[in-house]
Amino acid sequence: MITRRTLLHTGVALGATLAMPHVARAAGKTIRLAHAANPVHPGHIQSTSFADALEELMPGAFNVQIFPNRQLGDDKQVLEATVAGSLDMCGVSGVLVPLVTGRPAMNAWQLPFLVRDYDHFGELVHSEIGQKMLDDLRPAGIVGLSLVDGGQRNFLSVKNQVKTIDDFAGLKTRIVPVPLHKAIWEAIGTAPVGLPYGEVYGALETGVIDAVEINVSSMLGENLWEVGKNFTLTGHYPWHLALVMADGMWNTLNEEEQSAIREAGRRATDFTLAYAKDQDLAGREELVAKGVEIAPLDDLTALREKVAAVTAEYSQQDPLIAEFVAAATGA
Repeated sequence: MITRRTLLHTGVALGATLAMPHVARAAGKTIRLAHAANPVHPGHIQSTSFADALEELMPGAFNVQIFPNRQLGDDKQVLEATVAGSLDMCGVSGVLVPLVTGRPAMNAWQLPFLVRDYDHFGELVHSEIGQKMLDDLRPAGIVGLSLVDGGQRNFLSVKNQVKTIDDFAGLKTRIVPVPLHKAIWEAIGTAPVGLPYGEVYGALETGVIDAVEINVSSMLGENLWEVGKNFTLTGHYPWHLALVMADGMWNTLNEEEQSAIREAGRRATDFTLAYAKDQDLAGREELVAKGVEIAPLDDLTALREKVAAVTAEYSQQDPLIAEFVAAATGA
């Protein structure tokens, strides 16, 4: 049985073990896997649990070398390297997949207020449409193996607690510089600012931005609680993380190896979702202990209404997005 204690202990232990790039997990085929997350982030746990599952399924067959913490580049760089075939695997924020590959379907996961919680995410990712989303990456030269929620996104502000819809107005809010996030946060009424993930702390500290939409694990992993003390629970969308393999690497594997790789991806999904859910709840307690004020938004219904047009617009961009919206809403 997975408990909060075992999850957090395992995450820390795996992070310490695999933080260095050249960890020989086995003597078999080498797989180089890079991502941008820190060792306690669900993005790292997704990679380590994949490596563990693969070793259990085919002992000694693979040597998975994990490069965390932006060692080989940020999200966009490691995804580009995997698409190009110069990197075997990467873990990447799903919102960047359409930007790099031109495949828009993955945007569906971050259409606002569709995915209710971690359990709902798990239902969707293991459904027919969830598998279609992963399969849709093949024309881009990558094989989708695992998709997890790295943390439901909420809203962190520096000066004042955001409690009402009007409080969002004009706040310089950091977003990932992609069209979907720009559309969402403009509809809400903020002034979106596209910044790389690694620059968020300094931008909050110096006043370049007033706020950031963020999840608990990132607040803790990047120490954002030191510069922002006002955390509003909006749960507007999940932070979906994809684990993908380059076609070039995939094509070197025989059928048994490919089957094991896919199963390891499925196991990584389940383990990481449990870890992320637990980390979120435990992390909120930790943030409060560090002086962060956590409060709900007064009217989430009004916020949903502000962004409803974004979902309608994006549903027209790809049949898979429309199918996902129908599955998520029960339509």
